[in-house]
Amino acid sequence: MNQENFVEVKNLRKVYDNGHVALEDVSFSVKKGDLVCLLGPSGCGKTTMLNMLAGLLSPTSGDILFGGKSVVKVAPKDRQIGYVFQNYALYPHMTVLENVMFPLTVGKNKKTKAEAKKIAEKYMQLTQITELASQKPGSLSGGQQQRVAITRALVQEPKILLMDEPLSNLDARLRLKIREEIRTLVKEVGITTLFVTHDQEEALSIGDQIILFNQGFIQQDGSGQSFYLDPVNQFVANFIGNPVINNFEVNLQNGKLTNEAFQLDFANDIAAGDYTMSIRPENLEIKEDGPIKADVFDIELIGREKIVKVKINGEQYRVLTDLTVDVAAGQQVNLAVKGQKFFLFDRSGKRVF
Repeated sequence: MNQENFVEVKNLRKVYDNGHVALEDVSFSVKKGDLVCLLGPSGCGKTTMLNMLAGLLSPTSGDILFGGKSVVKVAPKDRQIGYVFQNYALYPHMTVLENVMFPLTVGKNKKTKAEAKKIAEKYMQLTQITELASQKPGSLSGGQQQRVAITRALVQEPKILLMDEPLSNLDARLRLKIREEIRTLVKEVGITTLFVTHDQEEALSIGDQIILFNQGFIQQDGSGQSFYLDPVNQFVANFIGNPVINNFEVNLQNGKLTNEAFQLDFANDIAAGDYTMSIRPENLEIKEDGPIKADVFDIELIGREKIVKVKINGEQYRVLTDLTVDVAAGQQVNLAVKGQKFFLFDRSGKRVF
C-alpha cells in the first residue's frame, strides 16, 4: 500500500438481487486526511459506494481496504467509521447532549457517563453547539441539526467520516455556510472524509479530490481544476461548470471545423469526421469581426459578471462576460472563440482535443 493512501477500493462491483448493476469495476484511493467528494447525478452509484464503505452493503466482488487491511468481512461497528445521514437520524426524545453522547454509551467499548459527557462537550465546543446542549432536535434549525449529527459522528473519533448528501435539506445560503464549516472542521480534526453530493459547485468548493460517477462507472478522478480544464469525456465536460458548457456539432475536413452557422480554421492531425465542439462560456467573446453570428435574447447578472444568452440557428448558448460589455436583448452580435480554448469529442464521447 502507498503509505499516503488510507482508503483503497479495488475493482469493486455491486449487482443487486434484481440484476441491476449499481457499480462496475470501481477502483480509487484516498489519502489520509483528505476530504473526497463522490459526485454524480441521482442513481449513479455514489450512495451505494458509501454504504459499501460503511459495511451496510456487501460488494458482489472486489475489495475495500482501510489502512492496508481488507474490511469487506468486517462488521460496520468494527470499521471505525462515523456516518452522517441525509436526514441526520437524531433521536427526537433526547437532548442534543444525549444525542451526541449516545454512541459512547453503547457497545463493547462504552464509556462511563462522566467520560462520555466530557468527550461530547469537547466536540460540541469544536462544532459550536455547546449552548444547544439541553434542547431537543425538534426545536433546532436545519443547520443546527446538521451540526449535532456531525458532532455525534465525531465523538466516536472514527478513522473515516462518511457523509451522505448532508446539506441537501438546507436552503442555499445556509448550505454555503455549513459546507465551509465542514471543510474547516474535518481539516482541523484531520479526519479522512468521503462526502456524497450531486451538487458540482459543492464538490468543487470543498473537495481535495473529486470522484465523478455515472451509471455505475467512475468517469474521472482528480482535482476540481482538472475536471474543469481537462475533462476526459463529454459527460464530464457537460456535468462540471456553471454556466454549462456550449456544445456545437461540427465536421472536420481539410483543417476546417464547420458548423451550419460558422467555419473555423483548425490545423491539427486529428482524423477528418464528425465531432462535438465544446466551448466554456468564458471562452466565447463578443467581437466585431467574430465569425459566429448570434441573436441576444436575455441577460442574466451574476455578481461581477453577466451571462449573455444567445441563439445561433435557433439553438441556445451562453457567453460569460464582464459587466462593462455593452449588450442588450434583441441585438445581433458576432462571437469569436478565444484562441483554441475548446474541446473536441468524438461520437463515443471521448475527448480527442
